[in-house]
Amino acid sequence: MGESTAATATADLDLKLEKHRVELTGYCYRMLGSSFEAEDAVQDTMVRAWRSYEKFEGRSSLRSWLYRIATNVCLDMLTAGNKRARPMDLSESTPLAQAALSPRPDNTWLEPMPDNRVLPTTDDPAEAAVAKESVRLAFMAALQQLPAKQRAVLILREVLAWKASEVAELLDTSVASVNSALQRARATLAEREQGDKAASAAVSDPLDEEQQKLLERYVAAFEGYDMTALTALLHEDAVMTMPPFDLWLTGHDDITGFMTTLGSACEGSRLVPVRVNGLPGFAQYKPDPEAGGYAPWAVQVLEISDGRLTGFHFFLDTKRWFPLFGLPLHLDAEPDQVEQGV
Repeated sequence: MGESTAATATADLDLKLEKHRVELTGYCYRMLGSSFEAEDAVQDTMVRAWRSYEKFEGRSSLRSWLYRIATNVCLDMLTAGNKRARPMDLSESTPLAQAALSPRPDNTWLEPMPDNRVLPTTDDPAEAAVAKESVRLAFMAALQQLPAKQRAVLILREVLAWKASEVAELLDTSVASVNSALQRARATLAEREQGDKAASAAVSDPLDEEQQKLLERYVAAFEGYDMTALTALLHEDAVMTMPPFDLWLTGHDDITGFMTTLGSACEGSRLVPVRVNGLPGFAQYKPDPEAGGYAPWAVQVLEISDGRLTGFHFFLDTKRWFPLFGLPLHLDAEPDQVEQGV
C-alpha cells in the first residue's frame, strides 16, 4: 500500500469512527455518571478500535463492535464499585439553621453534561425525547444504583432500542439472562421513581410557552435577587443542591433563606442559557469585585413540574464545567456580552 493510499485509508477510518463519537459518549456517560470519565472511555474505545481494526473483519456492524468495546471499557472502569450520586441520594436534607458547606471528593458526584456532547441529532421526535429523558439527572442517578451489567442492559434495551438477541451477543450471554437483568433493572428504577419527585419532572421539547415564561420569570427573579418573586416560582417541596458540597435544602423558605445568608454573594449575578442533561440550565456568573465584570460561579440545572421549579442544582466546580460547556471564564460588564446565549 502506497503512502497516499495508506493516508486515505487512515482518514477514512477516522471519519467512520468519529461518526459514532457523540452517541458513544452518551452511552458511556449513562454508564459512568461522569462527563470526563465518559470522554476518556470513548477515547480509549477509539484507540482500541483503531489498533484492532484489521481483526474486525466486519462480522458485525461497526457500530455494534464499537459498543462492545465501549461496554468493556466502562465495565472495567466500574469494577472499583463507585456509584456517583446527587446529594439527596447520600443524606437527609439539612435545615437552614444547621447548614454547613462540607465538600466531598469529585468522584462522589453525578456530573452535568452539555446536550451537544451526548445527544446525537435525529429527525425522529420520539427517539430524541427518549435520549433527552435518559440523561436527566434523576434518571442518571437511578441508573447509578444498578449493578454495572444491569445498567448496560437497561440502556441498550430501553434507551437505544437494541433487540435482546443483540444485547446478548454484545455481552456474551443468553437472551434469557438479558431479559432477567432488564426485569430486575426496571423493578429497581420503578421503586426509586416512587420516592423521587424529580423523576416526574416534565419538561417538553422544545419548551412550551408556559415553561418558557417560567424560565424568563426565573431569570428576572434570580438576576434581580427578588426572593418574593423566586418563592412564587418554587414548588413548596423544591430541592436545591450544590455539589461538591453535600448540603441540600428543601422548601422555598430554606432555599431563599440560604440565598440571602450563606449565598448572599450571588446577588447581582448574570445568567447565560445552556443546554444541559436534557433540561433547561444556566451558566451563572457573579460579580467579580477584584477584576470587575463577572466571574463564573455555577452551572445551574433546573427541573420543572406542574408549572413550578421542583429542583435546581448548582454545579460549582467552574474550572472544570465552564470549559466543558464552551463558556468564557470571565464576562465584561457590558450587557450585550452577558445576554448572549451559548
